[in-house]
Amino acid sequence: MKEFFASEIFIYIVRPVIYIGLAYIFYKVITFFLHKILHTKYLKNKNKKRVNTTLSLMNNCLKYIIIFLTILIILNSFGINVSSILAGLGIVAAVLTLAFQDLAKDFIAGISIVMEDQFEIGDNVMINGFRGDVIEMGLKTTKIKDYKGAVQIISNHMITEVTNYSLNPSLAEVTISVDSDNDLDKVEKIIRKVMDNIDKTYDFLKGKTELWGVEMVERNSVTYKVVVKTKSGKDFDIQRNMRRDLQSALTKAGIKMPQTHMEVRNGK
Repeated sequence: MKEFFASEIFIYIVRPVIYIGLAYIFYKVITFFLHKILHTKYLKNKNKKRVNTTLSLMNNCLKYIIIFLTILIILNSFGINVSSILAGLGIVAAVLTLAFQDLAKDFIAGISIVMEDQFEIGDNVMINGFRGDVIEMGLKTTKIKDYKGAVQIISNHMITEVTNYSLNPSLAEVTISVDSDNDLDKVEKIIRKVMDNIDKTYDFLKGKTELWGVEMVERNSVTYKVVVKTKSGKDFDIQRNMRRDLQSALTKAGIKMPQTHMEVRNGK
């Protein structure tokens, strides 16, 4: 048995594999406890997105640290002087900083995004003109997916403009036009009845539906605006349902819709 442990197969093949296996197990154990601790904190603070964002970045950092330490342990097991390597890391770090300036900028920018709470995993954002949901955050890149399924991968240091639509409730806005010959009091009564139904049956609302009144008056039409605050990112779905319900109720009540007039002239 002693001969096996002293053999080249064990020293150069088996032992490094054992170190790598132990490092992997260590990584899994640490990440498991991180998930447990932070999700317990989430249960208290009600901030799941913040927890997922923090976990994503911590897992990235931990992975790189464990890989680095495992390499040093394996080199030390081969009889290589690790202390001299560590002593030379200062010079190496300076060289790497010059060679990988963008990578260093990405790391710094990624940490800055989290510290400043600019956005989190799950937020609906517009970054450099591309709008979507944040699906992944790392120390180097951020991934966002739009409603069509396209995924934009952005280097963190390239994130210069961020609009976060998830910080506050969204506003669902619907305008609906009726013919100006209608009894407008009757029209408003029908709209308010639909609004009551919206408040009772719709999910993801953050307040009561409001009729902001007449938005526009034209020669043959009157336009009303109806609004309601919604959970962030749910405004588009709710707007579609509101238009359907308002149009259906007005049509069933015999309310005339604006007619398109075409003027025809005879001329040479």
